[in-house]
Order: sequence, then C-alpha cells, then structure tokens
Amino acid sequence: MQRKDIQLVLSNLGQRKLLSLTLVLFTLAIGIVIGTVVSGGVDAARKSQGATDAKLLKIPEAVPVQNEFSKIAKQVRPSVVNIQVEFREQKAERSEHRARPDESNPEDFFRRFFGMPNGPMGGQQMPRERRRRPGEGSGVIVDENGYIITNNHVVEDADRIRVTLFNGNEKRYDAKLIGTDAETDLAVIKIDVGDKLPAAKIGNSDAIDVGDWAIAVGSPFGFRETVTVGIISAKSREVGGVSRPFQKFLQTDAAINPGNSGGPLVNIRGEIVGINTAIVSRTGGYEGLGFSLPSNIAVDVYNQIVQHGKVARGSIGISFQSSQSPALLRSYGAKDGGVLVGDVIPDGPSEDAGMQQEDIIVEINGKPVTSGDQLIDVVAATPVGSTVPIVVIRDGERKTLEVEIADRAELFSKNAAVTAGPSDEEEQDAEITLGFSVSNLSSSEREQLGYKESGGVVVTQVQHGSFADDIGLRANDVIVAINRKPIQKVADIEGTQKGLKAGDDVAVKVMRRIVAAGGQMGWTPQYLAGVLPADSDDF
Repeated sequence: MQRKDIQLVLSNLGQRKLLSLTLVLFTLAIGIVIGTVVSGGVDAARKSQGATDAKLLKIPEAVPVQNEFSKIAKQVRPSVVNIQVEFREQKAERSEHRARPDESNPEDFFRRFFGMPNGPMGGQQMPRERRRRPGEGSGVIVDENGYIITNNHVVEDADRIRVTLFNGNEKRYDAKLIGTDAETDLAVIKIDVGDKLPAAKIGNSDAIDVGDWAIAVGSPFGFRETVTVGIISAKSREVGGVSRPFQKFLQTDAAINPGNSGGPLVNIRGEIVGINTAIVSRTGGYEGLGFSLPSNIAVDVYNQIVQHGKVARGSIGISFQSSQSPALLRSYGAKDGGVLVGDVIPDGPSEDAGMQQEDIIVEINGKPVTSGDQLIDVVAATPVGSTVPIVVIRDGERKTLEVEIADRAELFSKNAAVTAGPSDEEEQDAEITLGFSVSNLSSSEREQLGYKESGGVVVTQVQHGSFADDIGLRANDVIVAINRKPIQKVADIEGTQKGLKAGDDVAVKVMRRIVAAGGQMGWTPQYLAGVLPADSDDF
C-alpha cells in the first residue's frame, strides 16, 4: 500500500474517534441537563407539597412549673446523702454442701433486698484471703453539725463509711459511726465538712394516716437524688415473717428499691415521717410494697444513741405470742383481755418475782394491759432498775407481783433456751375426729425434729376447712395442752374432745419450730384458740 493511502486511512480513523468522543460527551451533557431538570422538578414538587398553613415551633422561655412535690423535692434533697461502705471480708471456699438462704430470717431478708454483706453464704466456708467488698445506701441529715440517720444494715461491720452530699460536689467525706440499734435496724453516723449542713425537718409519725401522701428520697441502684411519690397504704406492719416488737412499719407504694435503704420518707409538708428500711418483692426490686420505720421510733433511738452511745430498753424477762384471741384469754380466765405469758426467762426478773408460764398479765404499774404492744411500750419506757407492780390472773385469781425492770439487751443476750431430756414413749398413730391427725413421738422422731421436751403429740395432718385449720394448727406442731389440760399421748386428746360442745372456747397450746431473730431454729410455744362452731363436731 502506498504511503498516501496509509495516511488517508489513519486520517479517517482519527475522524471516527473524534466523532465517537463527541457523541459520548453530547450524551453525557444531555443526561446532566435532564437530571437537573428532573431534580429541580422534584424539589419544586416537594416545595409545592409542604404544609403551607403550618407554623414553626418555638421553645418557650424556661418558666418553672411549681407544685407541692417539686417544692418538697427542692426542700428535702439537700438533706439526703448517699452512703458508700467498704468491708474487709474473708474470701471463702465453699464446701460441697450448699445451704439455701433462710427465707424467714429478717436479717437475711434485709440483706437480700439491699445487697448488703453478711447475708446467707450457703455451706461451710474455709477462710482463704481477705478482700474489699463495697455496699451502698442512703441517709438523711438531721443535725446541722453533720449527724445522719441511716439503717444499721447499711453500715453494720463496715471498715470504712463514706458520704456524698447532694450539692453537686462529688467529694466523699469519711463518716464516724456514733451508734447502732439492731432492734430497729437504725444507725447514727457523723461527718465533718467544716460548715453547717442542711438538716431535714422531723415530723410526727403518729399524725400519719392511711391515704396520706408519701415521698421517698434516696439513691436506688446508685441513682442519686431520686424522688418517688405514693401514699401511705398501711400502718403498723410486720415484715420478714418474724415478729420484732420495735419494728412496726409504715407501708407505702412510693417506689423503694435497693439503695433507698436509710433514706427518708416525708409527708406533704416535707417533714420526715419514716426511715425507708425494707421492701417485699419476688424480684428484689420495686413491686409496690415498701416499708419505712416511723419517725417517732427513729427519734427516740437517735436521741439515746447521741446521748449514751447505745439504746437501753426495759424488759421483765418474758415472751408471749403477738396475736392472742379473746377466746384464748377467756379460756385462761381473763374475760377483759390481757397478755398470756408464753415463757419466763430463767433467772430473769419475772421468774424472781414469781411469775409463771400461762399467767395472764392484766395490769402494770396501775395501768390496764389490753395488748402485747401496749405492754412492750410501757416496759421499754420504764427506767432500768425500777420496780413496778404487775397484776396477773392465775387459775382465776388475781395476784400482784413486784417486778424489777432489767436491761433488755443484757437479759436476752445471756440467757439461752433450757430444755428437758427426751422421752422414751413408743409411737402410736391415730386419726382424731377433731380435724387433724396426730401421732405419739418416739425417741428417734424427737431426735430427728430436735424436740427435747417431754410429752406432747405431733400433728401429722390438718383437714382443710376444719376448725383446727381455722385457728392455725399446722402439721409438725406438737400439741402439749388443750384447754390447759396437759397432753402426753394420743389418748389424752381423745378424752378431751368428749367434753367439748358447740360454742365452747377451745385453747390449744402447741410447740412450733420457728426461726428466731438470730437465725437459729428453735421450739416456741404458740397459743391457738377459737369458739367451736355450732354446725361442727370437730376442730
């Protein structure tokens, strides 16, 4: 091919490439133009579809909305503190035998819900090493010099107690433990900040009624300065399954959770009417049942602690059942009420004065006794060492005993239960037509149950809906007397029932295995009674 022809071919190829490039650029340009037009159309469509009659929102000026609750919160929160504690504990190695927590022990009850130490660990433990363990709770300043009320279970056995104020300052102040009272689960601590502190106002818990507003303040789950609102839903509640004479709680539905413990419950005037202490819950969190120790009790405990470093209460050295029916008292000869003595502490003031088990206390120091709570209040408030006249009914006759008031803590700490030796009666089963089944106790059964008293028959079954069921008789109760007649064997019950008729008062004394306040299992007398129904020939 000639050179001229080659140049012509190359020239044609170049023109074609240029034409192709031009076409590509032209196509892109058209696409850009179309896209711009479409986009502009969409924007225009969007603008045309807007709410033309809508007004833009404006954030108004911050004007506080005042109500009673916000006023109370501002008034009370500066007096509420967060308490953090540290414990040096022994890290333990568990044995293969694991024990379950004691569900009825009130001390375990408090610690389960508030995450504090010394709870049930389960199994035998072998100490290996010591480590620190934290805990947390709340408290309330009641004196401008730094005195704070909280719960005993918050600070008990703590190696270090530190307090944080609700003033925006995260500084922690080391606190000094002034004193504690296990009977009410209260403690007093003190901090020194070099200045006066805002103290909360104290109210009168006797003025509280069911339905009144209640406001709880504290640090639930560590969330400080938390305020919750509810009402007082009940008064004089017992919590934990074991009666404690100095713990009669206010019940509230104001949310109380772990960490609230030791914080205040206040009324609509912002006055302290309770110290938040416990909850009842299946989950460990709030379920609508919170319990607060009344402020009048807390004030009395606080005053004794700051004055004497401890709480001293009087005692006459007896125990009795908290619930006593009129039928029970009538069967023992007290038609106008009183308190049936369940047990007399050995070498205590009542035993020294001649008081006996099953006496009915009807008067103390010239005042009629109508309930156990009243008796406790009178005795606890009487100075230790003084002597008071106590009138009892025994076998239908009134007797006056001169009883010296002893220190409750000392009296109960040095006395232990004294039991008799086991009996060698042979076992005998019987179906009694009184609404329950009983059996004589063999030596091996007594040993297995840990029951060392002589006499008595064990209840093996209680018929549902029977009179025995209604008065509270339970399986494994040991019946020791019916209408004050001793029961040694099954035949004694068979003989006793023959003399009963409809309308009779029936009093049954049983020994029941329960958990004492310290967590130990023991046998305690219980008195069950009622009126035999007209349409029933059994109980």
